[in-house]
Amino acid sequence: MGLVENYELYEILGLHIFGRKMQHELILIDDLLFALVGIEGRYISIKRVHGKADVVSFQVDSSMDLALQEFAKRIFPLCESYLLIDEFVESRSQFKHGLVNHAFAAALRAFLLDYQAMVAQLEHQFRLRRLSIQGLWFYCQPMTGSMQALSTVIRKVSANNYAGSAVLNLLQSQAKAMAGDSAVRSLLEKMTHSASNAYLSILERWIYEGVIDDPYDEFFIAENKSLQKESLTQDYDAKYWRQRYSLKKDIPSFLANIAGTILTTGKYLNVMRECGYNVQGDFLVHFMDIAREELLKKHDEISVEKLQSLLDLALRTTAAAADPCHEDLTCCVERSSVLKGLSRLKDLDIKNVSHGNDLEEPISITGLETFSLSYKIQWPLSIVISRKALTKYQLIFRFLFHCKHVERQLCGAWQMHQGVRALNSHGTAISRSSLLCRSMLRFINSLLHYLTFEVLEPNWHVMHGRLQTAKSIDEVIQHHDFFLDKCLKECLLLLPELIKKVEKLKSLCLQYAAATQWLISLSIDIPKLDEQSDGSVGSGKLKSKNPSQVQKVMTRNSAVTDSILKFEREFNAELQSLRPILSSSSQAEPYLTHLAQWILGAGNDQ
Repeated sequence: MGLVENYELYEILGLHIFGRKMQHELILIDDLLFALVGIEGRYISIKRVHGKADVVSFQVDSSMDLALQEFAKRIFPLCESYLLIDEFVESRSQFKHGLVNHAFAAALRAFLLDYQAMVAQLEHQFRLRRLSIQGLWFYCQPMTGSMQALSTVIRKVSANNYAGSAVLNLLQSQAKAMAGDSAVRSLLEKMTHSASNAYLSILERWIYEGVIDDPYDEFFIAENKSLQKESLTQDYDAKYWRQRYSLKKDIPSFLANIAGTILTTGKYLNVMRECGYNVQGDFLVHFMDIAREELLKKHDEISVEKLQSLLDLALRTTAAAADPCHEDLTCCVERSSVLKGLSRLKDLDIKNVSHGNDLEEPISITGLETFSLSYKIQWPLSIVISRKALTKYQLIFRFLFHCKHVERQLCGAWQMHQGVRALNSHGTAISRSSLLCRSMLRFINSLLHYLTFEVLEPNWHVMHGRLQTAKSIDEVIQHHDFFLDKCLKECLLLLPELIKKVEKLKSLCLQYAAATQWLISLSIDIPKLDEQSDGSVGSGKLKSKNPSQVQKVMTRNSAVTDSILKFEREFNAELQSLRPILSSSSQAEPYLTHLAQWILGAGNDQ
């Protein structure tokens, strides 16, 4: 800008043919272009009120033509709004004013860039001698309403020193007040959305973690850090629960109806995290995590000593350390599968299990199939828990342990599918694979539910009740042996036809989980299975590749599609073949009725 500096310039440009009024108009347009970005000109000056930073006015020289003065005064509100917004952006861009104000200022800065682009275009038209004072007013009108609405918000924010929820509520109320002007309302709603992003990040951590990450005290939940969990033992009236976290007065209007629910949700998570911070989980899950690398080896390559040290570590670092007998727990690695192990129990009615070629030993079994727990049984407890009884316990444990391993692998595969949910994979191989994964998970979860809650737990309670009334060692041994035999039978271990089908389904699930890692790895970056430390496939962070590459894999790779379809056909076929066996067996063995209802329902997901 600065096109018009003095009368001599007009002569150079050949503009001397215009009258004095035209010269004033050109000078005024040049000044107004400066004023639109907050700069004084030859005939336009800026006046500020002392002590009121948000009160600013533009004035035009009284010697200017009255008609031109009137046009200038129409444009001045836009100039004043720009100056006010620009100064607000500069002052509120510092984090000391809070994350919401900072985000609001960033959104305003982006808006001002569009505004400045408009002024630059007007200047370009002026240089081409295509812009009159009327044209300038015409082009400025659409922006005036938006700028004035924003300046109104800014004045209120500055005057009341608003931050956090107050800023969001003000923006939202102003947007509702501008219902008659769709353009201005849309702009204010956009500003509200931008300003609320930082606020919603604080809300997200509170809801999902029970943590208030609010360095500038903007969140609507206040934390009283003087109340610590150690005070719970002397807390007579539950102050920790009622006063550690409380609602403030300033609550975003769009969260007002659910503020109490949000407070309670975070409080529960916080209490579980704070008060249960040192409470360790199941030692067996921890052991499966830390011993996974060793258990993946072939059974003849496994170091039992290393497994024992890892088991001791898991026992000492979890709640199991409180058990006075935890040091008597040991581990061992068998040399055969569970089905082969059943053949050693000569006194059981296992018929086809103890002989024949139905028992197919896997070509290469790993520690996951052969690992077992053992126990140092001291006298006189060894009278009741004989070596044979301990073997029965081990067979049940090995079956459960391997089922849990299958579940963990499928959960890992499911997590990997969730990592690509954002991709538009509907109707592709990954979409079909996700449905198959869900069906397999339902199968293995149903099986584990049946084994634990339908068989082991109720039978344990029955045995415990009978032992309370036993009058002799013989009765104790009888009740204990009956419990073990009943558990073996109801866990399907004495039903060769059923157990073979279940083992086949488990094998398919493991093959699928391994194949899924390969499929998903074509579309996202993940750590290799054996490099993960938590024992589940896909537990690492997933990083998407180029969407076009993903779509190419999902739609054009026929090998992937064929592989998924093959797994689906085989899994469904095995489930269907299991249906008549379970149906016929449940008539003779009523306890199988629940298993049939749970497992056969897994096939309905497809």
